[in-house]
Amino acid sequence: MSILEEKSYNFSIRIVKCNEYLQQEKKEFILSKQLLRSGTAIGALIAEGKYAQSKLDFINKLSISLKEANETKYWLRLLKDCNYLQEKLALSLLDDIEHLLKILASSIKTAKENINNAS
Repeated sequence: MSILEEKSYNFSIRIVKCNEYLQQEKKEFILSKQLLRSGTAIGALIAEGKYAQSKLDFINKLSISLKEANETKYWLRLLKDCNYLQEKLALSLLDDIEHLLKILASSIKTAKENINNAS
């Protein structure tokens, strides 16, 4: 399992647990569902990319994953600023998503460079 796969999977677990907390403790169902959808899509798209049909398909999967990661960052910030998430938890999750965003962006860049160098 690559570092990106491992980090995104572990992040998904944290998002699922965060969703449970938001729904059970805070009785928040709308924003938490958005967070759950985008936060778990990151790893699912990375997993799909592992068996992509081509390099371009791989880049596409990672690019969509990057968009989902950016959306997840939005929901985390919103939940924090609306006081649904404690600052410590929110900052920890935001730190994780920033790290995933950087790894995804770097992976996409490298994959694109590899395509250009192969031509």
